[in-house]
Amino acid sequence: MPARYHLRFQLHAASDVAELVEFCRESGVDEVVLLLGAEEFHAGHPSGAAEDRLYETARSASEALRAAGLDVSLNPWVTAGHADRGRVGRLGFAPMVGPTGTVATAQASFACPRFRSWITAHYGRFAELVPRVLWLEDDFRYHNHAPLGWGGGFEPLMLDRLAEAVGETVTREQAVAAVTAPGDPHPWRVQLQRVWREAQLEVAEAIAKAVAERSDGRTQLGLMSSEPGVHSVEGRDWPALFDALAIHGRVSHRPHFARYSDAPGRELSFSVWMLEVQRAQRPAHVRSEPEVENWPHTAWSKSDAQTWSELVAAQLAGSDALFLNVHPMQSGRAGRFPRVAELLRRSRPALDRVASKGDTVGVALPVRQDAAAHVRTVRGGDLADLAVDPGPAADFLLRYGVPVTAGDAPVRVLFGQVAWAYGDAELRRMLGGGLLLDGTAARILDERGLGKLLGVTVEEVVGRESASAPGPYALERHGDVFLSVNGQPALARLRPAADTETWTEILTPDLRVWGPGRCVHTNELGGRICVLAATAVDLLPYDDDGQQLLHEMVRYLEGEDPALPLVTGGPHLIPHLSRTPDGLRLAVANGSADPAHVRIHLPGTPTGAEATLLRPLAAPEPVPAVVTDGLVEFGAPLPHRGWLLVEWPRSRRSAASARARR
Repeated sequence: MPARYHLRFQLHAASDVAELVEFCRESGVDEVVLLLGAEEFHAGHPSGAAEDRLYETARSASEALRAAGLDVSLNPWVTAGHADRGRVGRLGFAPMVGPTGTVATAQASFACPRFRSWITAHYGRFAELVPRVLWLEDDFRYHNHAPLGWGGGFEPLMLDRLAEAVGETVTREQAVAAVTAPGDPHPWRVQLQRVWREAQLEVAEAIAKAVAERSDGRTQLGLMSSEPGVHSVEGRDWPALFDALAIHGRVSHRPHFARYSDAPGRELSFSVWMLEVQRAQRPAHVRSEPEVENWPHTAWSKSDAQTWSELVAAQLAGSDALFLNVHPMQSGRAGRFPRVAELLRRSRPALDRVASKGDTVGVALPVRQDAAAHVRTVRGGDLADLAVDPGPAADFLLRYGVPVTAGDAPVRVLFGQVAWAYGDAELRRMLGGGLLLDGTAARILDERGLGKLLGVTVEEVVGRESASAPGPYALERHGDVFLSVNGQPALARLRPAADTETWTEILTPDLRVWGPGRCVHTNELGGRICVLAATAVDLLPYDDDGQQLLHEMVRYLEGEDPALPLVTGGPHLIPHLSRTPDGLRLAVANGSADPAHVRIHLPGTPTGAEATLLRPLAAPEPVPAVVTDGLVEFGAPLPHRGWLLVEWPRSRRSAASARARR
């Protein structure tokens, strides 16, 4: 299945379409997604003559693009509105209001009837042009609406809905205090999330109805999304939202997964887990077209090598198309950017090589769309404190060469406050397999009466500035190796049971023992448990010793039937492991600026391994694999942001996948 390029582009005039067609032919673009009144050309929600101009440009351009053999989608720039940026609403919408009382000047409330009438008419009108997809921007959300601090959802119309739900008048100040209150979640939190969710679903359903009617069911809707943690704060129900947007069962998703500008190579771990987690949130029938955006655009914002590496990550995730936002939105002239065409041409061989769909394999991440409903805050007052996702756990594992999956697996990881989101039965199921816990999750499970199955009791969580004896924690000792815990904001003080092994000790600067650092235990359910004293694993320094220790822990958690390939050979070698129709496939990205000599550690002696080196913007090339007992090495170094593709035939896959399912 070859890669598909969907190019998002803003035309100033239909007369520029011939130049755009030529660009698409040169660069292998399959579809043009026409932006309408975006960014620098956004003067507020369009109506009247302004909307007429957008419509006529879209109409004539769509006709010309289709005549040239290109598919066409449309991307109106705003729904509720991205940010005020000095603009003032002119259509009488009830504005969004933030948690501190800041009132938007150009962004609308989802509860506003006038806004609902406008957006259904706006999308309905453009549906008459029968684009393949009419996209909803990622401003179809409550968070991130500058200058509103966290975002909106506290306007009077929405508070009226909350008051009806709770049976009493609610002020904005009361609502914010309640939903962010420390301790057990206040009942109003889930009620506000339900109010937000229902208001958004009502708008989605109205838009879908209008688009279905005006396009005779031939156009589908698509939704851009941002990070799962903040959508969880909003109370988003992913299946319900996609169901509301679906037209004859068809709907598309444009997940955010990559930074908008230059970032260190290790950030590829963010791309891998973001794609994986959103895949788990999205119903299986929904098309995925991840967005690669270079903002403010072109290689001046993000290097071509970085863009290429992110395109490969998206293709490895089984994406249906690659959504490209790589031109300056204000230009309007595709031909002025031959370097972008060259980027797309040179990227295609690698993208075609890795294109396929398959289930991911690895350590299972905790994915709960309702996680924010269960968070216990400490300080109160800040909605950002409710946002939790698997990111810290995923980065910790991926950057140390351990593959992850958002599906279920024999070995799981549970870090942080997401532990509150699971019921006792589900937690006991996890505790019956391999489970890696940080100090926060261990404390939560201990509080819930599951400490016996952990093999440790969490006596207290000691903050960085605590005067608790015997002094400040600084080091973690594993045999004759020292690691640092000096940057941890808090550590769990663990008391191991008699049959629990203590693998590391926490030390003070003068080398006095503070307490256990990492403990392992096989419980009465047969589960293998590893508990870390660290409560902010994302702040632990990465190093070779830390990688070796984590790999030893993963092998312990796998027990007598290990299956996962573990990667070493350089810093930040980021794996993506999947089952394909032909077998098992491991892709490894180099997130370091230095070349790396990849080493893959596997139980037993693998047979039939074939390797392909994907250098940035270069044609794929086979590389020899040197196989010894439990180890695969390769005859060529992996460059910065390059990917190494290693594939085993079905015979190898069958044994590994059977073990992974158990």
